Amino acid sequence: MRTLIICLLLVSPWLSQGQESNNSFSLDEAIAHAQQNNYSAINASRDLVDAQKQKWETIATGLPQISGAISYQNQLKQPVNQIPGEFFPDGEPGTFQEVVFGQPQTATATATLTQQIFDGSYIVGVQATKAFLSYSRNNKEKTDLDVRQAVVEAYGNVLLAQESVLISENNKATLEKNLYETKRIYENGLGDEESVDQLQITLSSVNNQLKNAKRLEKITLQMLNLMMGLPIQNPTILTENLDDLAQKQINLGLLDTEFKMENNVDYKLANNLNEQRFYELKLAKSRALPSLNAFVNYGGSSFSDSFNFLSSGQQWFGQSILGFDLNIPIFSSLGRSATTQRAKIALDKAKTQLTEAQEQIRLQLESSKSDYILAIEEYDTSKQNLKLAERIENKNQIKYSEGLATSFELRQAQTQLYATQQEYLQSMVDVINSKTELETIINQ
Repeated sequence: MRTLIICLLLVSPWLSQGQESNNSFSLDEAIAHAQQNNYSAINASRDLVDAQKQKWETIATGLPQISGAISYQNQLKQPVNQIPGEFFPDGEPGTFQEVVFGQPQTATATATLTQQIFDGSYIVGVQATKAFLSYSRNNKEKTDLDVRQAVVEAYGNVLLAQESVLISENNKATLEKNLYETKRIYENGLGDEESVDQLQITLSSVNNQLKNAKRLEKITLQMLNLMMGLPIQNPTILTENLDDLAQKQINLGLLDTEFKMENNVDYKLANNLNEQRFYELKLAKSRALPSLNAFVNYGGSSFSDSFNFLSSGQQWFGQSILGFDLNIPIFSSLGRSATTQRAKIALDKAKTQLTEAQEQIRLQLESSKSDYILAIEEYDTSKQNLKLAERIENKNQIKYSEGLATSFELRQAQTQLYATQQEYLQSMVDVINSKTELETIINQ
């Protein structure tokens, strides 16, 4: 027992390190984890497997089918038949003899083999399963892209909230120092009460921002855990820095990437709908064709006064049937024609929707490029503005301490700084999100 305890004490630091590393994620690691464990991604994988099984289910309907049947009957009271008396040697004409035919207990066992020889709807159905399988693959791809985009946004929001907490704490510490010094000056009769009130107002506002930032930090982390398929209370640690991550997302070469419409997942799904409507039209037309099926069965029947069908000496009488079923559609009161025309209309609508989807995707591409460029420009501008706002606030701090600026002017400079800080943080998140959206459209 002492040896076991010593081993556990030695191993526990390594176990804790392993657990900590499992809870630490870079952005790429978070995306990889989500694509394996996100709830929507898991179900999309199941849908793909389900589509594969459905394909074989459709194919199997045209392959040989064997079924068996066992029947047992026990006539508790057998039916009585009346036979004219002249059919019997000692019978008198005009009379009837009561006769019971057969034995009361009967057992029958039959096996039947059926084979579809020709059915137009079966051929179309097999072709349609390939299109459905393609749709399931594309739907899985779209789910992965959506999960990736959701994780990137959630990851950036967590970093934004964490940076907001740090900035608000620094602002709060600076304001508390200013307020303390101003109170001392006012208490010594060298300042005015308005300066204390102005700083108190600013401090109260920063306190509220800090509390809200801490709540958002918790909520955004829970949202990220949900996107990654983790328990929302999981102590997830982010290893990326918001500024470094934003810098890595700046890639103007992405704007020159050749766009291929057939790679866009929304186009693929719209094309899948077009294929589905095409096969629905073929299916409607195929219903006017005849269908031919063949079958053969073999079975046996046995009769007895008691249940002894399983004994070795029981006699069984064999029977077998070979046959064909030919079904020829002749007249449907134009019902099949109406169904075919509706399927043709649905196909035409799908073609129009495909054209519309292409134009929408092209518009989304141009809009995403514009948003990405704007996000980069806003990032550069807000970074410069932050330096200016810090310089202005610092100068007003000096002027205020020297009595050359009023508390109102200092508060204006501080409020401007706080707003610029939030704009800078948001600009970094916008760069990350806009790049991800552009990558989703070009499927890179």
